[in-house]
Amino acid sequence: MKLGFIGFGEVGFEMAKGFRSEGLGGISVYDIMKDDAVFGPVISERVQLSGVRLAASAKEVLDQADVVIAAVPGARALQTAAELKDFLKNGTLYVDVSASSPEVKRQIWETIKETGVSFVDAAMLGSLPLYKHKVPTLVSGNGSDKLLESMLPYHMDLEKVSDVPGEATGIKLVRSIIMKGMPALFVEALEAASLMKVDHLILKSLASTMNACPFEETFNRLVTGTAFHAERRAHEMENVIEMLEGLHVEPTMSKATFERLMWLASKNMKEKFGGKTPKEWRDVVTAWES
Repeated sequence: MKLGFIGFGEVGFEMAKGFRSEGLGGISVYDIMKDDAVFGPVISERVQLSGVRLAASAKEVLDQADVVIAAVPGARALQTAAELKDFLKNGTLYVDVSASSPEVKRQIWETIKETGVSFVDAAMLGSLPLYKHKVPTLVSGNGSDKLLESMLPYHMDLEKVSDVPGEATGIKLVRSIIMKGMPALFVEALEAASLMKVDHLILKSLASTMNACPFEETFNRLVTGTAFHAERRAHEMENVIEMLEGLHVEPTMSKATFERLMWLASKNMKEKFGGKTPKEWRDVVTAWES
């Protein structure tokens, strides 16, 4: 297998290092910033550290590669596919790992499908510096089975979702609501805790709560309890917002929490569950959808 990367930022660099550690040679890469005064030296260093070959053009990579991994910023993913279209070969496996939207992934496929390539929407769900090419990755698109087969010798952690481009990325973005939302909540809480000089007490209390039982149990308890007590907890968040404003901390996440709790309170969960806390988070979802 001949592997090529279009874009050699952190994603391409870490993946290439991983593939090289598995004995895969002949990896070629191209990055549009290779001659940039600031980023060019960074790319050169990455090339040396990973043992890949820096190509003079994207066409050079596409002429040689059987599998092409497009690892460009999400905002450039569709434009990049359009620019590469004339150089793509029939039978090439085009894997887009960008953090773009499901709709963009579908547009990429519509843009390049007439070239005869197979397409994979790849959504990575972990740390590249930690896992490198073995980062847990969901894949969808008509090239998913081909990618799983091609990467079997190199131990990629791939899970097929479907043959529909965009569905893998859709799952990742729903996950990001939590994985990106939690740090934002932490930052808002830590800003207030630091001003109040109680950060050590807050972290100790949170750790005690979150470590008390496995994630699945904590998740279920928080969702079911919040559904039942949404109105009361919304009013508590009003007090939180007032306190933060008094500390001159912008209550961005707290306001959003208040609004979501009021939305949940409008679903009348107490009435739907006869005054008893629901047992499973799935029951909550079913109830608010009814």
